[in-house]
Amino acid sequence: MRKFIMTFALAVTLAALAGEFYSTWPDWDKKYEGEKYFETDTTWHPDILEGYESRYVNQGEAFDGPCRSTIVRLLDPKGSRKAFLYVHGFNDYFFQSEMGEHYIDSGYNFYAVDLRRYGRSRLPWQYPFNIRNQQEYFADIDSALAQIRRDGNTDITLGGHSTGGLTVILYAAERGEGIGVDRVVTNSPFLAWNFSPFMQKVAIPFVSGIGGMFKNSKIDQSKCDGYAYSLLKQFHGFWTYNTNWKMIYSPPVTMSWVRAISKAQGRVKDKRKNIKVPLLVMHSSRKIDGCNWTPEFMTGDCVLDPFAIQKIGETLGADPRQTTVCAIDSGLHDLILSEPGPRKAAYDSIFAFIRRH
Repeated sequence: MRKFIMTFALAVTLAALAGEFYSTWPDWDKKYEGEKYFETDTTWHPDILEGYESRYVNQGEAFDGPCRSTIVRLLDPKGSRKAFLYVHGFNDYFFQSEMGEHYIDSGYNFYAVDLRRYGRSRLPWQYPFNIRNQQEYFADIDSALAQIRRDGNTDITLGGHSTGGLTVILYAAERGEGIGVDRVVTNSPFLAWNFSPFMQKVAIPFVSGIGGMFKNSKIDQSKCDGYAYSLLKQFHGFWTYNTNWKMIYSPPVTMSWVRAISKAQGRVKDKRKNIKVPLLVMHSSRKIDGCNWTPEFMTGDCVLDPFAIQKIGETLGADPRQTTVCAIDSGLHDLILSEPGPRKAAYDSIFAFIRRH
């Protein structure tokens, strides 16, 4: 997720509401004309990633109809009772099979969740990645944690990247001592918008405010390729993934999505001292500005502001001794998708943190 168009400040007016920027998804009610049905196959089956298995979880009726999440797992053949649960970010899904292999090699069972409206979980009538309250994802996390406990795990680490990082920190802040995991690990959590002061203090609050009325109205995102080109093997990166699920150019976001993110960020700040478990906040050492790919994009975070993550991260947690904030030199926005050096540093930081706590 990159930036709103730079002229957004002019768009947040009543004139814009008349149609140019605040148009709804074309044929919203006609986009999907088939039956909206509940998913009934919730049995384990071979996943799209070799060696993994996955299953759907029926999450009931949401604002746009029936919805589901997906649990993906890779179990330690030696019978570990320790587990790591990964929550992906925006315009994302779990595809990096190397991640699970790292945890298995280190003696952990590995689990991931594709959240509702993402990746494996998205259903035909759902606008991708849409949300109205970040806490809707809590049910998806709860289902995955319940499965992890049924599998016999007694030591659990909850991890998240970007919007997933924001979600798991919010989860910790809301649940407090009842969180049900032993520690939380985040990778470039979306704790603050990467915009100018005007955008953060005026435009974003305005959109968040009217997002409760114009829930399905859309805001275009810039057509920037810098991040995707840094990840995809066909360009300059190391990874292959489904670009229909993790798109090169992100789709427009809804005003309700903006509202959900803003309210979640505010809630984290308000309840930051209610985080009772050890917390790791990792971020890149560099902020990269720009839109189209250059070699510099391989050396830092081009999505969020790592210095804002550092500043807010240091305020989180009931006990400062249990919160660790660290920079990964030259890491990408998703540190785990960086070049081998920063990637190894990120994994080393995670496992060192888990061993300490």
